[in-house]
Amino acid sequence: MGCCPIDLSRSELPELLSSSLLDWFDGRERDVPWRHERDPYRILVAEVMAQQTRIETVAGYYARFIDRFPTAGSLADAELDEVLKLWQGLGYYARARHLHTAARQIVEQHDGMIPESVEELRGLAGVGPYTAGAVASFAFGVAEPAVDGNARRVLSRLFDIADPTPRRLDAAARSLVDAGQRPAGVNQAIMDLGSAICTPRNPACERCPVGARCRARLAGTVAERPPRKVGAPTPLRVAASAIVRRDDRILLVRRPDQGLLGGLWDFPGTTPSRVDETADDQGPIDGAGPTPRELSNRVEADHGVRIVVEDRAARIRHTFSHFRLELEIRNARWLGGEPSSETPWAWAGPRELEGFAVPTYLRSVLPPLVSGDS
Repeated sequence: MGCCPIDLSRSELPELLSSSLLDWFDGRERDVPWRHERDPYRILVAEVMAQQTRIETVAGYYARFIDRFPTAGSLADAELDEVLKLWQGLGYYARARHLHTAARQIVEQHDGMIPESVEELRGLAGVGPYTAGAVASFAFGVAEPAVDGNARRVLSRLFDIADPTPRRLDAAARSLVDAGQRPAGVNQAIMDLGSAICTPRNPACERCPVGARCRARLAGTVAERPPRKVGAPTPLRVAASAIVRRDDRILLVRRPDQGLLGGLWDFPGTTPSRVDETADDQGPIDGAGPTPRELSNRVEADHGVRIVVEDRAARIRHTFSHFRLELEIRNARWLGGEPSSETPWAWAGPRELEGFAVPTYLRSVLPPLVSGDS
């Protein structure tokens, strides 16, 4: 069942499905800060922030971001450091960099106005099919699908799609959006349904507004839709960094804009290297990380600063989306040399640190590390 391309012509009338979804959605009124927003720029910001992040987490960040950058022009005029500082703690920092670039594109290529067409929206940095569909439908009423993770699950079950390729999901979503009088409402209803009722495990099918017409429910394949992805073991990587002290200041370097934690400020150190694909989290990987000599050589090679690496200040474990990091932070004494690489750098005192956007894993340990109380 569900092995073949779906036949939307006999799908229990998309109009009925859309109508049922809208009736349920209108009666629910989920409390989302930007739910009734019509400003295309604010919708774009909200949708980018909400990617891979819980709405409850996003709410505070969204309010602060819009307060500081109320228009695409104000965001385009800002320095990336300030944007990253406001984004600090929200994670997936490439989103912030892309949004900043997109704002400049909007100013330079679209006279400061968010484009209405899906094709032009897709031309903005970091805007993929979902975000383009969300902005087009929410802001401009375009009958365009917006298929996120929740919608993928709902559509896979509603139409009993065994192989939910982007093309098949788009066709299923488009049939519902085209049939509805309110494309934004239909898109939001599908996503809300996936969040509240059509959950990954133990879905509340008996409370589903379209449960009676759900093909997977009728076929008994709900638990199989969509098929679960079998992930590879998360690799463990180790690295070391140095708190280089010079009088009452420490050395911070800015990561390259592209790549892991791009644009954030960090201690100088080594690049994370893979240790083991299946190592557990039960204990430190003693002896597997960079040695003090390797750390001092790397700092001198990368930044032209001579240091003596001393005792361990902290060991941090942090999980990224695609690997686990074990980071050893060591105290270090400055011997001489000024940073000479093209990488931005700064000698920062304790009071100045608040002005730097740093990785999440450093935020809670930074004050005691800098003060030497670790």
